[in-house]
Parts: sequence; structure tokens; C-alpha cells
Amino acid sequence: MRTLSTSVLLVACFMMMLVAWGGSEPAAAQDHTRVKNPAVPGEQAPPAAPGQNNFGMPILSPGAGGQKPPIRAPRPEPQIRTVSLDDISMSDPFIYPDEKSRTYYLTGTGGRLYKSKDLQTWTGPYSIIDLKGTWMEGNFVAAAEIHHIGDKYYLAGTWNDHSHLIENIPRRYNVPTNQTQLLVADTPGGPYKPLVPEYEFCLGPGNWDIIDGTLYQEDGTTYMVFVHEWTQIIDGTMAYMPLSKDLTRRTAEPTTIFRASEAPWSKEMNSIGEATFGLKMPGWVTDGPQLFRTQTGKLGMLWSSWGEHRYAQGVAYSASGSIKGPWVQETEAFKGDNSGHGMLFRTFEGKLLFIIHHSEASGPRKPQIWNVDDSGDKLVLKDRYRS
Repeated sequence: MRTLSTSVLLVACFMMMLVAWGGSEPAAAQDHTRVKNPAVPGEQAPPAAPGQNNFGMPILSPGAGGQKPPIRAPRPEPQIRTVSLDDISMSDPFIYPDEKSRTYYLTGTGGRLYKSKDLQTWTGPYSIIDLKGTWMEGNFVAAAEIHHIGDKYYLAGTWNDHSHLIENIPRRYNVPTNQTQLLVADTPGGPYKPLVPEYEFCLGPGNWDIIDGTLYQEDGTTYMVFVHEWTQIIDGTMAYMPLSKDLTRRTAEPTTIFRASEAPWSKEMNSIGEATFGLKMPGWVTDGPQLFRTQTGKLGMLWSSWGEHRYAQGVAYSASGSIKGPWVQETEAFKGDNSGHGMLFRTFEGKLLFIIHHSEASGPRKPQIWNVDDSGDKLVLKDRYRS
């Protein structure tokens, strides 16, 4: 028995040494599937009052027996045409400038794609996503954005499945599956297909309500920075998780960066009379992260929440210059006039610009491009960009 125990001990030591010598990226032990036993729907928050400010349509929950809600008819294929930016309605706009083709690619919530050579006239919308064989097929995509890493193009987008609940929070919300996933293509114009084509795959923890993921690279590691939804945890957070070299798995569980309530300009939803999905849910919202560095090397993060004038764009800065923070919130919103989910990009001439969506009263969300100055330690908003 002593010989057997010694052998087992030697094998265990050898395996530990293999892990230590095997490089900086140990195998991930995380579960990468959806919740296997969906939650049963229950009583939700009180309904919004008639005429109350509200974001989003009421969500149809699955029935008590788990049956799916009625399926909406698929959107018809759009007619391709050339329009000005002012003619486009889109939430969460994102522009990827492709140096090779000298073309700007615009996408966002809905996942359609527009192309432009001058940032003024845009041709589209093109269908660029193929989700066959995954739980995302037929489901709506939010906050799509394009990243170029290595010789591939990656589309990060958030898909939800309201027929697959991960949690029921009594008298608050039936929390659906929400996940930011990565698609891959050989060109920025697609077609984009799931990087991991397994039917039940989730890049983040399946029992987390995850939206608005973006990619950020630091010291040789690619991170997904994302929102852990306030609808599930009341005080929404920004979080990050490191990804494997091929971006197909997370290599550690998520780390919280900050909470929405840490920003003085971010307001609790019920306190400003805002309802969501037709429900009066209390809490603080996090939305739309993008990390950037100023010309002085200061690391910042654009992110959005709700403030005194409805949707608002904010900025936080890392005191350490690393994603690990600590993160310090600006006292005032960067742009607080029912605008938000902004992203930075550079023109082919090297000019830094800022695209954001803005809504007049209860009108549609429209992309706008603004000039910004990043020459100092903090980003400064200038005037509207006119090409």
C-alpha cells in the first residue's frame, strides 16, 4: 500500500509540474454551456404606469409548462440602398475602419451592416450573420461590433433566448439567457459564423445575464469586457474575463471591474421614473463598454447608464493603467442628453472620432458622429463631425 501511495503522489507531482511548465495559459475548467435546467417563470416587478418612460417592449415569458412564447415572424430581407447617416435608425452603433479596402463598416443592434467610403453616404443594410446549428439561430442580436485580430475578423454580439430562463427573481424579473458570443469571418463584410459551432455553447458563465461584450488586448492577453445585467443583480457591473489564444474559451471566471452606482451621474431607475420592458424594476444600469488609451497613455472606458436626462454616456479611468484598475468614475456624464453606447474609431487620415446613438424624446435612436480630443489624460467631447 505504501508503494501505491508513493506512486500516486509522484504522478500527482508530475502533473502539477506539467501545468507549471506548460506555458502561461492553463486549460480552462469552466463550463461553457447554457443552463441545463431552465428556471420556471414567476411573478415579476409591477407594471409601468400608463404614459411612464419605458425602454423596450414587454417580454413574453414562457408558459408555466415551459412552452415557448409565440415566435415573431422573421424580419424580411432589407432592400439595399444608399442613404445618409441621418437616414439610419440604429442603437449601439459601431464603426470598423478597414485599411485594406479603405471602407468604413457600420453595424450595431440588429446586426445589419452598412458600408461607406466617406462617412457621409452609406450603402446597406446587408445581412452578414449565419447562426445555423446553434441556440442563437433565429434570435435577435444586440450591440454587434467588429474586431480584427490576427488574420481573422470577429463579430462580438449579444443574443438572447427568452424561452430559456436562467433564474426567476421573485417579484422582479424572469431572467433569460443573454450571452455575448464571438463569430468569425475572413473579411470584415462577412459572412460571420460562430467561432465555436457547438449548439449549447456559451462563452461566459451560463447562469450570468451577459450583454454588450467587447474585446480588449493587454500584455498579450485578449479580454472580453462585458456587462453583467442589472436586471439580474440590481446594481449592474462591468466585468472582464481572459480568453484563450484562439478566443474559443475563457481561461478564468469573470472579475468585476466596477458597479454602476459608483458613478455619481448614474441614477437608480425608479428614482428617475424609468421602466424597462414595461416593468418598474429598481436598480442601476451598465451598458456598452469600450476601452481606449489617450495619447498620454491613460486607460479609459466609455460606458453608458441612465441619468437625469434619460440615457447617458459616461467615462471611467484606470488609476493603474491596467484593466485591473482601480477604476475612477468621472463626476459628470460625458454626454447626458438621451445619448449613449458610444464608440471611438480613427479615420484613414488618423482623426479620432466618436459615434453614439441619440434619441429625441421618444423618437428612434439615430447614430451621430462627434469630434473628440484625446491629447491629454482625459477624453474631451468637441463638436459634431461633418465630413
